[in-house]
Amino acid sequence: MDLFDSAGADALARRAPLAERLRPAKLDEVIGQDHLTGPGGPLRTAVAKGRIGAIVLWGPPGTGKTTLARALASEMEGEFVPLSAVTSGVKDVRGALDAARERLKYEGRPTILFVDEVHRFNKTQQDALLPALEEGLVDFVGATTENPSFEVTAPLLSRSRVLRLQSLSKEHLAALLDKGRGALRADVSTEAEAYLLRLSGGDGRRLLNALEAAASLASGRIEVADVEGAVGKGAVRYGREEHYDVISAFIKSVRGGDPDAALHYLARMIEAGEDPVFMARRLVILASEDIGNADPQGLPLAMAAAQAVQLVGMPEGRIPLAQATTYLASAPKSNASYTGINNALEDVRRGSVPEVPMHLRNASTGLMKDEGYGVGYQYAHDDAAEGMNDRYLPHELAGRVYFEPKESGVEGEIKERLKRWWREREERER
Repeated sequence: MDLFDSAGADALARRAPLAERLRPAKLDEVIGQDHLTGPGGPLRTAVAKGRIGAIVLWGPPGTGKTTLARALASEMEGEFVPLSAVTSGVKDVRGALDAARERLKYEGRPTILFVDEVHRFNKTQQDALLPALEEGLVDFVGATTENPSFEVTAPLLSRSRVLRLQSLSKEHLAALLDKGRGALRADVSTEAEAYLLRLSGGDGRRLLNALEAAASLASGRIEVADVEGAVGKGAVRYGREEHYDVISAFIKSVRGGDPDAALHYLARMIEAGEDPVFMARRLVILASEDIGNADPQGLPLAMAAAQAVQLVGMPEGRIPLAQATTYLASAPKSNASYTGINNALEDVRRGSVPEVPMHLRNASTGLMKDEGYGVGYQYAHDDAAEGMNDRYLPHELAGRVYFEPKESGVEGEIKERLKRWWREREERER
């Protein structure tokens, strides 16, 4: 019977998807998540201490949550008991806990209870785990793609450590692709490799599934057309040159006030697998460089979009990116702040750095006060003038103008206010 069972297991293993066949058995073999598995990392420390306790692995799909759980069980020489929150109920949970008790009693072996998609467990199912965790009966590993703060009950969350997994980097994906290529004994063209890496979006399982499907279609070397056929869509041409060309067209479309064109180039970047943080960062720069005080809400909106992208990841990150893109493209434009700081820097770099006027200096010691530091300074709030109640530039730079507000949006109001302050100061000084 054991012989037949072994033969059946081998046959099943050969039919398993590539991602399953390549699943590492030890932490040292895991690609990515070095902050968890490296020296001093929480998972490495747990193995060294021989006790996992209760942890929740939170991260995007295909980042290694199940892999880490299985590797931990292997390192701990424990029984790995997987439960799916989609198909398992309270009865299954209690059955697994009863078996764990028997295993510990008669075999002395620990049980690593793994609950995939733990956020789908209802309150009753999650509560069924609590006594076993309090007792230390099992080591518990939950996996979720959702924020545990919202989806895991407070009692279970309070007993668990939440460990955040990151999307796999391009370097990690490339290493995984090499392993997959070796396992399949496949030759992959440079273009197809680049497309597979972009297509994966930091998801290792998606990468390996696409590679395996493309290999089944290829008659020899895997080309882009094979990957397209495997995933059911065409590749967006996006090499090094396109990276620069498309982002340039995107920024110029936003700057030029064309939200439709901007969305087109944004879509091309998203579909090609461009780094969403890179796109968000460029919008933050644009919000100050090209909009500035014409619409002061542009910068905080761009910052919020950048934070949202990092929080939710892709593909949902496309939504805040699109919101920021259309808002900034439709906003009034001004590069006055950008031009102003560049002009001021040019003056300073050419040596225009005269002494700070005495009345503006900080008189922090008695000697400084005796030397006249701060003498004659007029505290703005004690003055009837709304603004520019004094001269602040060094006299050698008197009359130098760096900031020249445009007429657009809020900056038009700023321009009128500054003109009024200039006029009032001239009248007072006369």
